[in-house]
Amino acid sequence: ILRRNRLRWIQSGVFSSLNKLVELDLSLNGLDEFPPSLFHGLAALQQLNISYNPLKEICPSQFESLPQLLSLSLEGLEIPNIHNVTFRGLANLSHIYFKKFQYCSSAPHVRSCKPNTDGISSFEHLLANIILRVFVWVIACITCLGNLCVICMRSCVVTESSAHSMAIKSLCCADGLMGIYLFVIGAFDLKYSGEYNRHAQGWMSSVPCQLVGSLAMLSSEVSVLMLTYMTLEKYFSIVFPFSYRRASRKQTASVLAAIWLLGLSLSIVPLCCKESFGNYYGRNGVCFPLQSELGERPSARDFSTTIYLGLNLAAFITIVFAYTGMFYSIRITTCRTAESNVCPRDVAVAKRFFFIVFTDALCWIPIFLLKLLSLLQVEIPGTVTSWVVIFILPINSALNPILYTITTAPFQEKVKGCLHTRRPELSSRQSFMLVVL
Repeated sequence: ILRRNRLRWIQSGVFSSLNKLVELDLSLNGLDEFPPSLFHGLAALQQLNISYNPLKEICPSQFESLPQLLSLSLEGLEIPNIHNVTFRGLANLSHIYFKKFQYCSSAPHVRSCKPNTDGISSFEHLLANIILRVFVWVIACITCLGNLCVICMRSCVVTESSAHSMAIKSLCCADGLMGIYLFVIGAFDLKYSGEYNRHAQGWMSSVPCQLVGSLAMLSSEVSVLMLTYMTLEKYFSIVFPFSYRRASRKQTASVLAAIWLLGLSLSIVPLCCKESFGNYYGRNGVCFPLQSELGERPSARDFSTTIYLGLNLAAFITIVFAYTGMFYSIRITTCRTAESNVCPRDVAVAKRFFFIVFTDALCWIPIFLLKLLSLLQVEIPGTVTSWVVIFILPINSALNPILYTITTAPFQEKVKGCLHTRRPELSSRQSFMLVVL
């Protein structure tokens, strides 16, 4: 038992005379390389544990001199060059333990391979949980249809200024991309149904996974930046109604273009800098990078931290303080008037602002906590990540059409006005048809 001995190098042939050794434990050391002939002479070895060493690779012939091996532990090891040849000669191997369940496809003859899931995916399915497999389609439909409906309605029904309507449509486009992302994940879950483990490694390193991951990143970042811009625009117009001039249509278009350009840049940087970021989007089956790992490259970790605990956290704090300031300003203004409906108006405004901030908090606070805990090397079950990506991340995308369009008083009044104007036309048509008949 040589675990936790701070070993950094072992000379080739050091175990060659131990031909009766049954168990060898080299776990939790600093070994970054094994000589190819390190285990020669260990003909009777039945249990080998080399877990949690910073090994860069494992030689394909590393275990060929261990014919009696029954249990092999490789937990905590990244094995980029893993291959069937590495374990093919271990005919008696009955138990093997990996860091990732996807590696089990390289040892198909082993009776017991652990783990059999990472909490997100399993041997059979890209989405391990049946609830996730169903609701990925439900939430995708709600998100896409809701945002598409708002875009169509705002194109047909003119409500506020054209600049504000343009911003809302742009927000719906960004949120709609999240629905497309969920549709793609659901489609590949169906495609690999029953045999996901055979395709897991290929899927996570594939171009579709990289593209769909960048699409989700683009959607979330543009949506966050768009909400922040719209909130600040509303804040200045309410708190400083006389000194602030609303942005023109041209200025709004320039800001929206800059937001989309920034979001696109943030989403494609990991794709363009593979050497620095590695497989940034392909760390799990849903192709969305939330958790930091021990083997994660510093550039990828810094980039992810800057986005989630820098840009997005600052945006969320800005939105919370802006809505607080707006409510306070409205409250002060109404208190100075002698209107009889001050209280109902305050309650209505408070409810609306509360739900906007609450949905933002419901979406982003769990993501902030998840990212912070992963940076602190707290082990987070993959199940948590899968539920966050499928249920929590799309919350804003699904609810934004309701909060920013369907429930707004100007939009409802405009729709009612359109319906009232069309009713006389319909009644006149019906009377004409009756006369004709």
